[in-house]
Parts: sequence; structure tokens; C-alpha cells
Amino acid sequence: MENYECEEAHLLASLFPSIATQMRGMLSGLYLAATALAPAEAREQDPELDRKAARLDQQYYQMLRLVNCLSAAARLDGRTPLPMQDCDLVGLLRDVCDEAEGLARLMNLKLTFNCALPQLICAADPDSIRQLLFQLLSNAFKFTPAGGSVTVTLRRTENHALLEVEDTGCGINDLHMKALFDHYSRREPRDPPPHGLGLGLPLCLRIVEDHGGRMAAESRLGTGSRFTARLPIRRSNRSGLSDARFDYTGGFNQALLGLADALPTEAFVIRNR
Repeated sequence: MENYECEEAHLLASLFPSIATQMRGMLSGLYLAATALAPAEAREQDPELDRKAARLDQQYYQMLRLVNCLSAAARLDGRTPLPMQDCDLVGLLRDVCDEAEGLARLMNLKLTFNCALPQLICAADPDSIRQLLFQLLSNAFKFTPAGGSVTVTLRRTENHALLEVEDTGCGINDLHMKALFDHYSRREPRDPPPHGLGLGLPLCLRIVEDHGGRMAAESRLGTGSRFTARLPIRRSNRSGLSDARFDYTGGFNQALLGLADALPTEAFVIRNR
């Protein structure tokens, strides 16, 4: 039975990227058509049109986010090395939090980035680290009620960087915690829509492991959750951009794309973008 499940997961992981490529082409055509029907200039002058177009944008970003998860699914069963380079984790994570902070306010959430370090140079794949944090923030935003808080902390302990994302949300029950990082795990009925494919946290785990690190989660029902990524501090002796980049954004607003599953329609109106 276990071998069958492994073979099934491998088959899905091999099919998903091909499906995603076809879907991305169709989505591009739909987006171009929608933009022609409701251009930015017309939306700025017509609040009702802007509201309707924002709903369409929201659906588009959610679908594009899902397609990107399908593209990344092959990484769950593969061992393709990441294009590592020396980068400043402090600046990288701060930028992501700055991009997400306005959207957090829109949801009446307080997003805080805590880091006493002026800089922390470490070998990493910047695109994957951004995806990791956006995914963790998306989960935190989705399960934290208005008035709550989400805290991102980066600190150094010996030869490791510890990235923590903690929220004051509803928490996770013990049964769900056991399968939290399993591939294609079934989501609980309490999960707010869109439910996704259950690939987000497994992809986070793979990103951390591909960096030579470990990932852990703690949670208490009614209190909140904390996810911790422990990354080794080492150098690659490479800097700058790599030619092999993970196509996570496709040139679109990275914060809207990374948090699309958690954001309300209001986040997609022209004045809030």
C-alpha cells in the first residue's frame, strides 16, 4: 500500500508541471482579455467597474498561485539543487514583510518584523526564501481573525539562522498537526476557501531541507501557531542573480500573488494595489 501511494505521488508530481504549463498559457489569455475590458484608467474613474474587476483579479491571482504550486510540485519528489548565492537574509525578509504589511493592515492584522541583526549573509536561493515566507504569511493571515497579530522573527544561534512566523490565530488540532507537512494531505472542513491542493507546507519543508535546514511547527487551539525554519549559515562564494530562477511571480505583484489565498477582494481594487 505504501509503495502504491509513493508511486501515485510520483506520478502526480510528474504530471502537475505539464498541466501547469498549459493552464498558465490559458490564464495569460484570460488576463489580457480582462485587462482590455476593464483597463486601469477606466477602473480609476468608475468605482463599480473597479469593484467588479477586482473580483476578477482576485480569482486570477488565486488561480495563478495554484498553477505555480503545480509547477513546483516536481520539487517534492526531486533532488534538483537550488541556485544558491550569498545574500542578506535580513534585507530579503524585511522586504517581504514591507510588501505584506499594507495588506495586513487592510485585514486589520498587525504584521511585525523582529530582527536585531543589521545583516546576515548566508547561502540561499532568494526566490525560494521569498516563496517560503509568503506561504507562511498566507497561512497566518488566513487563520488569524481581525485584530490579531503576525510576527516574523529572524535571529542567529551559533551557526544557524532561525526564521519564525508566529500568529495569534485559531491554532491547529493534534490530528492535523501529525500530517501537516504530508504531500497532498486532505484539508480540514474548517479551512477557509480557496482550499488549494495541500502543497503549501510540504513545499515549505522542501525549500528548507534543500537549504540544508529543518522545519518545525507548534500550535495550540485558540491561541495560535508558530513555524520555525532552521537554516545553516554558510557561504556559496557566489553573488548576484542566477540564470536558473524559479518562476514564482511571472512579473505580477509578488505580495498579491503570494498572499492571494488569504486576501479579501478589497486588496485587489486599484487604490490598494
